[in-house]
Amino acid sequence: MTIKKILIANRGEIAVRIQRSCRDLGIETVAIYSEADRNALHVRYANQAYPLGGNTPAESYLRSDLIIQIAKQSGADAIHPGFGFLSENGQFADDVKAAGLLFIGPTAAAMAIMGDKLASRAAMIEAGVPVVPGSIDAVVDADEARSQADEMGYPVMLKASAGGGGKGIRVVHTAGEVEAAFNTASGEAQSAFGDGRMYVEKFVVKPRHIEIQVLADRHGNVVHFGERECSIQRRHQKLIEEAPSPVIDEASREAMGKAAVEAATAVNYESAGTVEFLWSEGKFYFLEMNTRIQVEHGITEEVYSVDLIAEMIKIAQGDKVDHLSGRHPRGHAIEVRLNAEDPENNFMPSLGVIDNLRWPGGPGVRIDSGIYPLMEVTPYYDSMLAKLIAYGCDREQARRRMLRMLQELHVGGVKTSAGIALNVLQSAEFIEGDYDTGFLERYMEEERHHAIGDEAPDDLEEIAAIVAAMHRQRAGKRRTVSSTTNSANSWVTAARREQHTRGH
Repeated sequence: MTIKKILIANRGEIAVRIQRSCRDLGIETVAIYSEADRNALHVRYANQAYPLGGNTPAESYLRSDLIIQIAKQSGADAIHPGFGFLSENGQFADDVKAAGLLFIGPTAAAMAIMGDKLASRAAMIEAGVPVVPGSIDAVVDADEARSQADEMGYPVMLKASAGGGGKGIRVVHTAGEVEAAFNTASGEAQSAFGDGRMYVEKFVVKPRHIEIQVLADRHGNVVHFGERECSIQRRHQKLIEEAPSPVIDEASREAMGKAAVEAATAVNYESAGTVEFLWSEGKFYFLEMNTRIQVEHGITEEVYSVDLIAEMIKIAQGDKVDHLSGRHPRGHAIEVRLNAEDPENNFMPSLGVIDNLRWPGGPGVRIDSGIYPLMEVTPYYDSMLAKLIAYGCDREQARRRMLRMLQELHVGGVKTSAGIALNVLQSAEFIEGDYDTGFLERYMEEERHHAIGDEAPDDLEEIAAIVAAMHRQRAGKRRTVSSTTNSANSWVTAARREQHTRGH
């Protein structure tokens, strides 16, 4: 079947990203939108657009019946779910097919296995894919969790069987911490996913988060496109990704790629997917599989010269992927997630109207975005505004290009994560490629201590000086490098300078 029109069951930058691939393929697009998104870019770029009503996800982008109804009404042949919302909802995938439409994604059966961490662990063990030592079945209560943790040895992780996004996960260092951590994590998982089942997993010390991109067709062919390094993260939320990883050599790449192909084959996977691993001291362990396109897919596209969205569409049409096998990485790509967040205030969402916007340009620059001047950033959806991608012939060129991008960037009206990303990219650890999943939180804590000492200042004069330094730094920032607006650690440099002036 040749797809002529696709309804995109999503919003923001990923909806725009899918529309661009559709245009390249000569496919028309149908947008859906909430009241808050009535003037969004994905609505403007579509051939057709239909309102969902409401503002919250439950009132809009999670209304599966209405979305399928609109798809049929618009004459769409298929639905692409993007990421988030209904992208990993097996029932939605089945309902789309039952309505006589193509679902551009994996089967509900594959989602069910890989969406349940216990089921996926069992499937991977059977397939011979290495997994982190841990529970085979869900633990019934905190006492059983403590018993298993005692046997494994601390530290361990208590993890929710369902869901993702860092919810329902706690690291436990002693037996005395188990009960409180179990109850909190289980309650969080029950609230977020409707499933409070937990399991225990050995905590891998200073791991790196490495993921392998796969494409699989309905004919049994599976190919991989090397790895992405996703270890710069906070509370399991990624900030900076790069491809290839600075620590993975060709032999390791092939070993991990082979394991990812085996993982996808074991569940009869179809479409694009990402197999995630923990890497530590030269060994890797299966973590989970994301049964959808990933936020960071763009860096793989740059390094492997492939349009993953277009390939997903072709797979849904019945095309094969075997002609894509055997590709090797060329050059290096780095992605920064530009989030409307305030790093100075525990990364709380930053709301407001984008009153000024300047994008960077030049060689090696790619921007996947759904924002525009005078657009309102609302509290209803994820805080990600855009993905900034820098490509270079090698890692250092890509890093310097990303620095340039962040320095040229200006987003007025809301605070963003651009500043903390700029600082991290200039850190010795990032430059040397010597970091792990705990790096970002350690880095921010060290910067805080450098700025104000091991203890918060209790002298009013000192506090006032630091606050004044923050304001001066922000004012100067507008005059010089406006792209670093909303820098998470801009106050650090100012505070240090102020302390030096005052003799500290």
